Amino acid sequence: MTLLTEKSKQNSVSVSKWSNRFIFAAIVQGAIITVLSIPMVWPPGGLFGLTITPAIAQVIASGSAGTWFLVGYVMYITVAVIGVGLTALFYHHFEVSLNKPLKGVVGNALGWVHLIFMNVGAAVASGLLMYGGYFGERGLMPTSEGGLAQTTLWVHLNILSGLVDPAGYALIVCGLGVLAGGLSFAITFLRR
Repeated sequence: MTLLTEKSKQNSVSVSKWSNRFIFAAIVQGAIITVLSIPMVWPPGGLFGLTITPAIAQVIASGSAGTWFLVGYVMYITVAVIGVGLTALFYHHFEVSLNKPLKGVVGNALGWVHLIFMNVGAAVASGLLMYGGYFGERGLMPTSEGGLAQTTLWVHLNILSGLVDPAGYALIVCGLGVLAGGLSFAITFLRR
């Protein structure tokens, strides 16, 4: 009995390489969204001689196209930061708790696809939504507030419509990454 216990301890995994990779990615994504959050609280009158016109808070509060910005911002936090961080827990569970690390070319390839596609897809889709929301709402605002005083139709035709397909493709990439991760979990779980 002791020999079996000693042998299983020797074969057990105490550190999850994939969990560490996803934690690192979540930390990087968290740093990025932190930097992106600074302009949101920037005072309308400026700071250190720098102004953002129109202010991001004003764009969000205006609604309309500014809603795109808010949706992109929240999506970045929930998918690229929290979702990626939570995924690390799944990898830790499989590799450490269940002692079933991802192995082989297929397992590792699926892990890499999961990591890269999920992070890149979520970041690009969120970034496009934030970009479209800011510049779309800026286009709608009056010139006295730093806007372009354009119509809703102009904003949709010249700013937002060109972002719909790329943002959708980025979401598909993110979804393919998540599916690859799910497949890697299933293969790992079913392996003896």
